[in-house]
Amino acid sequence: MFTVPITMQNMSCTCLKRIFKLKNNYRFVSSFEGLEPAGPSVKTEVPGPKTKSYIERLSKIQQSNSVQLFGDYEKSIGNYFVDVDGNVLLDVYMQISSIPIGYNHPEIIQALQKLDNVKAVVNRPALGYFPGADWIHKLENVLLNVAPKGLNHVTTMMCGSCSNENAMKNIFFWYQVQQRGGSFEFSPAEQASCMKNAPPGSPDLTILSFKGAFHGRTLGALSTTRSKYVHKIDVPAFDWPVATFPQYKYPLEENVAENKKQDKNSLEEVEYLIEQQKKIGKPVAGIIVEPIQSEGGDNHASKEFFQELQKITKKHKVAFLVDEVQTGGGPTGKIWCHEHFDLDGPPDIVTFSKKMQIGGYYLKPEFIPKQPFRVFNTWMGDPGKMIILEEVLKIIRRDQLLENVKETGKVLMKGLLEYQNNYNGLIHSVRGLGTFISFDLPTSAQRDTVVNRLKNKGVLSGGCGDHAVRLRPALTMQPKHAHIFLDKLKQVLDEGNI
Repeated sequence: MFTVPITMQNMSCTCLKRIFKLKNNYRFVSSFEGLEPAGPSVKTEVPGPKTKSYIERLSKIQQSNSVQLFGDYEKSIGNYFVDVDGNVLLDVYMQISSIPIGYNHPEIIQALQKLDNVKAVVNRPALGYFPGADWIHKLENVLLNVAPKGLNHVTTMMCGSCSNENAMKNIFFWYQVQQRGGSFEFSPAEQASCMKNAPPGSPDLTILSFKGAFHGRTLGALSTTRSKYVHKIDVPAFDWPVATFPQYKYPLEENVAENKKQDKNSLEEVEYLIEQQKKIGKPVAGIIVEPIQSEGGDNHASKEFFQELQKITKKHKVAFLVDEVQTGGGPTGKIWCHEHFDLDGPPDIVTFSKKMQIGGYYLKPEFIPKQPFRVFNTWMGDPGKMIILEEVLKIIRRDQLLENVKETGKVLMKGLLEYQNNYNGLIHSVRGLGTFISFDLPTSAQRDTVVNRLKNKGVLSGGCGDHAVRLRPALTMQPKHAHIFLDKLKQVLDEGNI
């Protein structure tokens, strides 16, 4: 049985060697060298009997239909997830894209054992009221150190949904300041009417989003989420406009003209909706968009699309919010996916969470309200998560993990493209940046079959959209792990009857 006791002795001996030089290029050497298993090991059906019994117990306490596995997080290590049945699974999904450098990273555990850091976790402050003296240092040296170029202000939050929710509030504040001619003062009518949820204090403003988008499950964010009905049904929503996101055909090189037309049609629709909303008295204050539509099916668009979308927002004086909750933190080979698009300056707001550990958003100074409590909650983030993020970013830089992501991504893409050619269209539309990769199956049922069979061969993957299998590995996934994944996927495809 595979067990790895997480001890200080194990950590210290494995954290000394990081990178070595080969032909003038630096190659990644894992912090988990000697700790990870050689590969997956499946002992029971997945899910196994213990997981099934735990799910039955949990279902008596809370809704548990979404639970796939119960993890043994003492034994999980690096790129491997261990479940309560003792199955060791190569995890290319990583808690829905939220673990940046693997399970039980030795240096993260060491950092959280330092007394000062323990106290930061134990004495969790209400950051909007009583931040610790080191909080400014953390913001400057951790979050601003990786801020998108041109964005030097940040607001911290707890999760991706509340980051998008509050970022949209900042957009509305900014928009109304423009409507008041630059004034930050409120009229008596505005103060009184907002308490009745009526204009002028509660203006009829909108946020434009795209079909297939996912921006969260809180009420405001949910009004911009357009990926699956189950997220939205029975919940009141704002009557906000939605545009069509480009739907590309693959391979890209064989469908250039048609995909350019997709860009053009989408951009024309965006501009039309902005103009129409203004005419009916429900103006668009901002546009929210993912660099890659993740939950909606890993839908990509060209850099030219995003460049033109930014131009439209500037032309019509609406805010440009880029949701990097899932794409941020390095999985595309850059800390921020929108950096691939060569935009004309930064977006107005960039939201983050997941691999960044802490939630929040970067924003231009003009989007910061002058009055206190307009963006506020008890915790306004979590110093404990900032401790983790600080170590994560040090390791990303030192171990050159963004380069590792690019190298591993090439291995994955090469293998998947070969399968696309060799399995008669069973796998199609292979796409991705870095290790942020996906591919489609012809039907939802076939996609689910592949995901489930992979699980029983020792690989955790995930689905998104109607037909896609998505990969969301840690930045520590190496080419050797990519080959294991590809081998297991080939076994699934060779079995047939998918």
